[in-house]
Amino acid sequence: MTTLYTGTQAAHLATQWRAALTDGRASVSLSAISHWRTRGHLTIAGLDPHGRPLYTHAALAQAELATRSGALRRTDLTQD
Repeated sequence: MTTLYTGTQAAHLATQWRAALTDGRASVSLSAISHWRTRGHLTIAGLDPHGRPLYTHAALAQAELATRSGALRRTDLTQD
């Protein structure tokens, strides 16, 4: 069974990935998750009982990777 993540859970998971790359200096907000979806970087895998979108781990990883360089560049957190 594939684990599905709410937007809040997705933001937390993506923040862990970004923080690992930036010594804790970068995070991903729930708003960023919504923007990823709106811009076509993140595909909805289903809906929760309240009609809110759910995402797979693989889709989150792809969206985080697709948006990483731009986000880190805008916050001046690119790796040396």
